[in-house]
Amino acid sequence: QYTNRSCEECLKNVTCLWCVSSQKCMEYPVRRILPPTDLCELRSARWGVCWVNFEALIIAMSVVGGMILIMLGVCCCCCCRRKSKKPDKDDERAAREREKRRVRQEERRAEMKSRHDEIRRKYGLFKEENPYAKFEN
Repeated sequence: QYTNRSCEECLKNVTCLWCVSSQKCMEYPVRRILPPTDLCELRSARWGVCWVNFEALIIAMSVVGGMILIMLGVCCCCCCRRKSKKPDKDDERAAREREKRRVRQEERRAEMKSRHDEIRRKYGLFKEENPYAKFEN
């Protein structure tokens, strides 16, 4: 009923397809994703809006879909790479420095303990393992 009118009038009804080459308004073949070429060529078919044909719509959707897939792939690769990444030079250097600090602190702690023990011995404050050992003789 919208044939020989305009594209805008035809596409007001969402179930309709406008063919520019034949200037016909027809019902969209919903059983197929794309309209068959014997009905209307893809570059002449309009659906939804008059300024975009099916060919451009397919190309644009393919590009957008491809970009999304590429971005997802890059994100997945980056995330996986970070998780399985071996410790880099900074991490190794920090671990070595931590170990050196720990060893130095142990040495200082042992040195301080020996000094304190020496002072305790000097003033008779050193606690022996058996406090009655000095009375046995």
